[in-house]
Amino acid sequence: MAQTLRSVFRGAAIASIAVGLSGCLGYEGVVNRGAVLDSRSTSQVKPGMSAQQVMSTLGTPSTTSTVGGDAWYYVSQRIERSLAFMPQSITDQRVYAVYFDKSKKVQRVADYGMEDGKPIDFISRTTPTAGPEYHLLQGMLSKVTNLF
Repeated sequence: MAQTLRSVFRGAAIASIAVGLSGCLGYEGVVNRGAVLDSRSTSQVKPGMSAQQVMSTLGTPSTTSTVGGDAWYYVSQRIERSLAFMPQSITDQRVYAVYFDKSKKVQRVADYGMEDGKPIDFISRTTPTAGPEYHLLQGMLSKVTNLF
């Protein structure tokens, strides 16, 4: 009886460990996101090419800009994580920009890396407003002093 009970517990422990470790099977330590372009494709883009030729060479851009001239941006990131539940870190980020003139011909190209970027805090918990900042106590005291 004790021998079979030990066997059952041992089998349950092995099954639990196997199920727990199976969650780590789909883990990829390095993930490439966005438009990952190879140097062969980017070297084909030359000034004077039409926008249609650029689209057939590089594909659809990640984003476009029409402010201050027309531009297409191909954005990619390389993200690495040492273990499945550890925080991820961006190890490489590239922005390949194609600038067009008014006739939709390539004017120039640029390849920006992480060293060219500036960190941006997208999740800012405050919205700045014009005028002085009042705190709760200051607001209550100003209401009381206005009564007299």
